[in-house]
Amino acid sequence: MTTLNDVCRHVRSKNAGPYWVTFDLFFKDEDSFERYQDSKALGPDLFKRLFDADPALVKRFPVPSLRMVKISYPRASAQGGVVERDMHSGQQFVRILDTELDD
Repeated sequence: MTTLNDVCRHVRSKNAGPYWVTFDLFFKDEDSFERYQDSKALGPDLFKRLFDADPALVKRFPVPSLRMVKISYPRASAQGGVVERDMHSGQQFVRILDTELDD
């Protein structure tokens, strides 16, 4: 099965303000981007399961000119809150790398 890590040259996560987290998925080539940009495996259910995000609030933005997909969801608590474990959300991407994509 093909994983996200197989088809992306770079995956990162970061803050999108104090209330949102964004994932940037940079695909290796045009074919991979076209094939997986709309993958249901990268849909709201993944972010619900891994990050307890409300699926109705998960947003996806394809950027064809960069062969990239941006996926954002609201944080469970504001950046810097008492329960914060990754203040800049820079390590969140690791949890999605092994996501199996629809072939």
